[in-house]
Amino acid sequence: MLITGAELFVKALKAEQVNTLFAYPGGQAIDLFNALYGENDIDVILPRHEQGLVHAADGYARSTGKVGVCLVTSGPGATNLVTGIATANYDSVPLVCFTGQVPTGLIGNDAFQEVDIVGITRSICKYAVTVRNRDELAATIKKAFYIARTGKPGVVVVDLPKDIQREYGSDEYPEKIEIRGYKPKLSVHAGQIKKALETLNNAKKPVFLIGGGVNISHAQSEMLKLAELTGVPVITTIMGKGVIPTTHDLYIGNIGIHGSYAANTAISNCDVLFSIGTRFNDRITGKMGHFATHATIIHVDIDSASISRNIEVDIPIVADAKLAISALLEKAQALNTGDWLAQIDRWKKQYPLSMKATGMTPEKIIRQINKIFESAIIATDVGQNQLWATQFLELSGKKQMLTSGGLGTMGYGFPAAIGAKIGNPSQDVIVISGDGGMQMNIQEMATAICYELPITICIFNNGYLGNVRQWQEMFFDKRYSSTCMRYRKSCINSCNSPTECCPPYTPDFIKLAESYGAKGIRVSEESEISVALKTAKDTLKVPTVIEFIIEREENVMPIVPPGNSLEDMILESEDN
Repeated sequence: MLITGAELFVKALKAEQVNTLFAYPGGQAIDLFNALYGENDIDVILPRHEQGLVHAADGYARSTGKVGVCLVTSGPGATNLVTGIATANYDSVPLVCFTGQVPTGLIGNDAFQEVDIVGITRSICKYAVTVRNRDELAATIKKAFYIARTGKPGVVVVDLPKDIQREYGSDEYPEKIEIRGYKPKLSVHAGQIKKALETLNNAKKPVFLIGGGVNISHAQSEMLKLAELTGVPVITTIMGKGVIPTTHDLYIGNIGIHGSYAANTAISNCDVLFSIGTRFNDRITGKMGHFATHATIIHVDIDSASISRNIEVDIPIVADAKLAISALLEKAQALNTGDWLAQIDRWKKQYPLSMKATGMTPEKIIRQINKIFESAIIATDVGQNQLWATQFLELSGKKQMLTSGGLGTMGYGFPAAIGAKIGNPSQDVIVISGDGGMQMNIQEMATAICYELPITICIFNNGYLGNVRQWQEMFFDKRYSSTCMRYRKSCINSCNSPTECCPPYTPDFIKLAESYGAKGIRVSEESEISVALKTAKDTLKVPTVIEFIIEREENVMPIVPPGNSLEDMILESEDN
């Protein structure tokens, strides 16, 4: 039977079990939308901006474990996906992004709304291709989904010219695909596993360093069993947080420039560092030449290019995290780690993660979130709000955190939460955002209203782009350049001392929320925190915006100054 390329596109989505499509129409994609019209098996979600769309697909994918799917038109529709493509690909999120394109005969002629989206995205995605032959359409879409979800997951961009969408051809869609040169590794090297276990068994001060790869491979239960069997303490990256319950006795904390004192100190003093599913980026290691200098380093990662790229390792294991951990479980044994755990516990008690006792602090807000929401998906934005969340959120099998780790994309949190709520309608979904990041995709409030999504949106409003302001305070002599969100043209341009005389904040988040049809609550006292959160939890069908007015110069501590080692932490602010 002959059908159009657009009709085959819909058939392919059904074959790939896609039931949610995040899409924004336009001229070069109108045939695809026409084929989707009246389709009952695929929910087409219409966000208000393509960047919000791709972040929503990202949040959907991270929270459900499915492939997120996008559809946009050519030109600006396609280029508006770029930041979201990079965001998802850095964090190994499986997305397939379809873009409309001008007819093949016009490609290269500077036609209206023509861009080379394949060329633009090739360096920030796993695979990108323009379909130039109708006979190749089915196999290309099959290949896209296979590449996105297998091996190290990532983003695939499929560019669909308008004539390919309209052209008639076969209605056949392949059940499987073989790609020459692309063979995801599905086994574990037994010799390397044996060598790693021998090294671990001889350790006096071992540490597991767990990254996002363990969450991506859904190996949380296996990792918990391995930690409990061996008695080895667990430290996580931001993306690895939640692999084992954060309340577990073996969990030490996050590592990195805002890691806990105990976690960073344990890494600096361990004799075996067993790392699984992390790239050892600079936010984790600090000064690379001073990272874990006393340790034999074992590194498990599905991507061979990640091993020894930043930190030279002693025992490399190229494998999927779940397969590797399962292989380790078969022969691992209990270790005598009592003295080492006692030392780490002393470090935890010596410098615990905590903020000042008085006033309404982000810690107190997040502690109430922990208490009130027993089961939830929490999407964070980027900046101080993200760092406080990674320090104080309690995560377990019932709670999941979504955050932009590799790219650090402001504006990610709110649309990601929308995608997560659409994919998990019975789950409580919470956004933790700063006032700056919230404004980057606030137009998606209309999406949340239109799809009746009762999301709890927590805005930590300090009137600054807080993370940059903190660096300006600590390392640039309080030269608050372009970070004050209350700035008006009439202000002096060298202000570094916020006062009660500062101009009012723009916008009024509560009035803005209400103008969309959402509920708005402003909280300025500690006693109001739990009431506001409970009100939001009990609100149905509409989002609730809770604006928490926090201290304007609140800092995230500890911090490792730029260019320093993890041992060079600044533990407290000058005012604490």
